[in-house]
Amino acid sequence: MKRVYLDHAATTPVAPEVLEAMKPYFSEKFGNASSLHSFGQEARDALEKARKIVADFINARPNEIIFTSGGTESDNLALKGIAFANKDRGNHIITSKIEHHAVLETCHWLEKSGFKVTYLPVDKEGKINPQDIEKAITKETILISVMHANNEIGTIEPIEEIGKICKKHKVYFHTDAVQSFGKIPIDVRKMNIDLLSASSHKLYGPKGVGLLFIRQDVKIEPIQQGGGHEQGLRSGTENVAGIVGFAKAVELAKTNMKKENEREIKLRDKLINEILKIPGAHLTGSRQERLPFNASFYFDGIEGEALLIRLNEKGIAVSTGSACSSKSLEPSHVLTAIGLKPEQAHGSLRVTLGKDNTEQDIDYTIEQLKNIINSLRKISPFGKW
Repeated sequence: MKRVYLDHAATTPVAPEVLEAMKPYFSEKFGNASSLHSFGQEARDALEKARKIVADFINARPNEIIFTSGGTESDNLALKGIAFANKDRGNHIITSKIEHHAVLETCHWLEKSGFKVTYLPVDKEGKINPQDIEKAITKETILISVMHANNEIGTIEPIEEIGKICKKHKVYFHTDAVQSFGKIPIDVRKMNIDLLSASSHKLYGPKGVGLLFIRQDVKIEPIQQGGGHEQGLRSGTENVAGIVGFAKAVELAKTNMKKENEREIKLRDKLINEILKIPGAHLTGSRQERLPFNASFYFDGIEGEALLIRLNEKGIAVSTGSACSSKSLEPSHVLTAIGLKPEQAHGSLRVTLGKDNTEQDIDYTIEQLKNIINSLRKISPFGKW
């Protein structure tokens, strides 16, 4: 059976070049980067080389990069670290209703700890209005956290404009760039970003590795204590092999981004145009301000879980905002935030492309999707749509 992986927003395969770069650090170059002997210094050199590669990629300084276990830890460190280090200045945080759960759940936790959080709405395309952010700022506001691009609907937010507002009001600005890092250009100086989260496994690097960019004059508190690794902000022996792999993935992204974006946009647009020919098919997210690899939809009279299962039976891996993927009976918070009814949100489908997908993959997916939707509608519990 043909197998087509179209869930690259969830994770990506490790690139062969990344795996080769990592291998020595599992065996002959196994040292602890904190050790003073030659084995340790060999690991330390690899760690600092990786830090510079990653920093250069987003126009940061090497000492502004803290390596973590991934996006969730980076988001937690950013939000909790800023909140507790700056509580003498204020206790108010602003974010959006469509953030990743790593941000939203951290905000909910901070509310229980005495902080106030404003959750701003977005429009029907998932865009936040920068003017709404400026209006929400008070004398107590210490942090604004808005994702660079949404993981479900692919909408790219006006980060540079938000950064200018934050700088004007002297409020720290954090962005979760897990979906955009390595996929579209990021310049933390130009965008006025103070903190940025990213994850290795979204760009053909290993799982369990991420980073938090922290501008050097930002006041932040560590959220875990220990041996003082990563400038005292993230204690714990560094995953040198994983970090080396992350840096290699960044190098590949830097080399291939422009060409790969052009290729993926062509495939993405073909997919969107053909799927929207299906009666009762709707695109979610922005058509123009969209990640190159993301296409997301909902279908009238269709339950997303059933659609995902049928596609999987044909060898096609995608994701949905329904209960099956979220392990919750609640519809996607992103889709309800852009105005979808619960039954519409449960009929959602996210298709995310990668470097190994071909036009033949897209043709096969379109064909199977049309057949499956026709079949499901004949037995739909939603009645005549």
